[in-house]
Amino acid sequence: MLELILIRHAKSSWSDSDLADFERPLNERGERDAPRMGRRLAELGIHFDLMLSSPARRAITTARLIVRETGYPEDDIREVDDFYNADADTLLAEVQRIESSCRCVALVAHNPGISWLYRLLAGESVDMPTCAVAVVRFDVDDWQAVHADSGWSARYEYPKSLPDA
Repeated sequence: MLELILIRHAKSSWSDSDLADFERPLNERGERDAPRMGRRLAELGIHFDLMLSSPARRAITTARLIVRETGYPEDDIREVDDFYNADADTLLAEVQRIESSCRCVALVAHNPGISWLYRLLAGESVDMPTCAVAVVRFDVDDWQAVHADSGWSARYEYPKSLPDA
C-alpha cells in the first residue's frame, strides 16, 4: 500500500504588492497553521519517506514548518520547479516518477492543482483551503500504477477542523 499526503501551502501574505507571486511569504496565520498541521500529522503517526514541494516561498516555508514537527529532515525536502502553480496532470506525472521504495510521500503545492489532484485520485470534490492535508491511499506497490480514481481518501483535515481551532 502507498500513501500520498497532499498539502496545500499555508496562508500567504499579500501585504507587499511589489513582491512577485513566487516570492510571497506566509502571513501570521500561515506561520501559525503550518506547525499545527505538522503536529497533527505527528499525532496521527504519519511518517513520510519523501517530501516534495513547490519552490515558491510560501510552499517551501510551509514544508519546512511542517517537517520541523514531524521529524523528517528539513534538508531532505525536494523542491520540484514544475510544482509552482502546477495542474493535476503535472503533479500526477511527478508522483508516478517516485521511487517505489518510498511508501509514504508528502507533496506541498498550490491551488487549484492540489485540489484537482485530490479529486482526480480519490474522487473527493473539495476545494482545499490553505494548509489543508488530504491523505490518499492506494492499494498498489508502485507509484507508476497510481492514476485517476485509483486511491481513496483516508483523512482530510485543515486548520479550522482541528479540535483546538
